[in-house]
Amino acid sequence: MPKARRIGVPKRKIVDEGEVIRWFEAGWTYQQMADEYRRKYNLETRLSMWANFRHRRGLTRRITRDDDLIPWAVEARHRQLYPLAMLRVEARARAGMSLDQDSRKRLQSWRAMLTRDNVVVDYDPEAGDGFCYVPREESDDDIIRRPARKTTQRRNADPR
Repeated sequence: MPKARRIGVPKRKIVDEGEVIRWFEAGWTYQQMADEYRRKYNLETRLSMWANFRHRRGLTRRITRDDDLIPWAVEARHRQLYPLAMLRVEARARAGMSLDQDSRKRLQSWRAMLTRDNVVVDYDPEAGDGFCYVPREESDDDIIRRPARKTTQRRNADPR
């Protein structure tokens, strides 16, 4: 009688879960993990595999979604702009997540500019650059100009 073959069950690619968990704790990016697996184990992995592993093990996200700080549905053409990048760093800082030295210095400098120039971040998807700095008004209670309603489709993730 022939041996039964398992069809459609992928081979397990995580060689050492403890090692991968240490990488997550050290703040490695998914790309760094994929590159290390290729170098160390000669295994090709998809970035989604690392995200799925993180989620299945209940590990802390490396990114922070703060829809109070980024309440807008940001168009793809505006997603790499500096004000949004700094709002993401600010969100990490507020969430108590670790920041590398460069990010801490850039955030400190950016916050100082906002204070010095007495401005807040605003977003208008119809404007060419999308993000702009506008004079702080009495109603501004944070480093952004709050829209009348949130339009983000990426709500805070992984509530705990």
